[in-house]
Amino acid sequence: MVRYQSATRAKLRVPQNAHNLQKGLRAITTLEKDVVRARNAVRFSFLANGIALGSFIARIPDYKSTLAISDGRLGWALIFGSLGVVLSLTLAGRAAARYGSRPVILISTILVGLFIPGVGLLTNVWIFSLALFFWGFSLGFHDISLSSHGVGLEQKSNSKMLSTMHAMYSLGSIIGVGAGGVFAQLEVTPFRHLLLIGILIVLSSLVIRNSLLPADFDKSAVERKHRRKKRPAIIWVLGLLGVCAAIAEGTASDWGGVLARDTYDASPFVSSLPYALFSVLMVIGRLNGDRLSGRFGTKNILIIGGFIAGTGLATGMLIDNLFGVFFGWFCLGLGVSAVIPLLMSLAGDIVSERYEGTIAPSEAVAMVAGISYLAFLAAPPVIGFLSDAITLRLAILVPAALAIMMAVGALLAPLNTNKK
Repeated sequence: MVRYQSATRAKLRVPQNAHNLQKGLRAITTLEKDVVRARNAVRFSFLANGIALGSFIARIPDYKSTLAISDGRLGWALIFGSLGVVLSLTLAGRAAARYGSRPVILISTILVGLFIPGVGLLTNVWIFSLALFFWGFSLGFHDISLSSHGVGLEQKSNSKMLSTMHAMYSLGSIIGVGAGGVFAQLEVTPFRHLLLIGILIVLSSLVIRNSLLPADFDKSAVERKHRRKKRPAIIWVLGLLGVCAAIAEGTASDWGGVLARDTYDASPFVSSLPYALFSVLMVIGRLNGDRLSGRFGTKNILIIGGFIAGTGLATGMLIDNLFGVFFGWFCLGLGVSAVIPLLMSLAGDIVSERYEGTIAPSEAVAMVAGISYLAFLAAPPVIGFLSDAITLRLAILVPAALAIMMAVGALLAPLNTNKK
């Protein structure tokens, strides 16, 4: 009788266990669906961000001609946009940590859309500069909050996805530049063009709002006593690695056309191709960055990428002809494409594992981005100064050396985490 009752109880447990298993599987499936929806929303928002930036870049010649200003005056005006981005980064990281990245994404998306038409007003150079500052400020909030949401999704799903998200930004930039060229050819005024882009950006907030994960999912409580403490040294290391990559990126965007045209007498069309090649390689590299990082480890990707970029760019300059320019820009795009998003992802992983409660992942992401972005500001004048002193071809050996230094730094730094 006892045996019969025990056997009966055992049989009765099976359906209960099966029911619990089904509930668990449903919960996992729901989590996966939520993560996938949020991932796609972040990708879409990065794409929109890139289209906005590309649209702005495409109309730069129109800003200059409408305002009737010199190259130097235009350069100073553009610095206001970069200044807005830099000043926003730390605030964006803290806001995402305190309130969650979701509300920061939605508010900054609307602000990006509202401010960009002001850039196209072109009443005078001071209004233009002020509009650039506020637009850059909103862009910084948008970029950091999106990256913070991406890092949170990586940690929730235990899979890499930030590099692919940034690939959408690069792709959006290409689309924006192309569309901007069409609008310029059709003689649509910058204001009307950017007003249309702004409306689309604002509407994009409605598309993503129900797909992002709730604000509570990545709020980070950092104790008040830790607020005034020095940031972990490893975050500074990641930022310096980002500086090396950012200088290489800035060199590719600013100096490829000048090198091809002035040093090797390329036509205007051919002179535009090195950066086009670099941009395509950036998209391809970032689309594959997450998969390669998951397979080989982020540290190894940084090392290999740095060596490819540095040695390839240096070899191209030593070849000393137009083919060398294309070869160098190819290697540069391939090598540095995924570096900055992978560094942001790594910053989030490291502080979550080693410094929980001391610094929020979103603040670490903002810190790495801020240090790296300063290099984008410094690279053009530094390379220009060196170009006057030793020729542009030899000056470009400096970012090649920095890319190799990045690889060596990644090799020596303690970058390994439980997620590779």
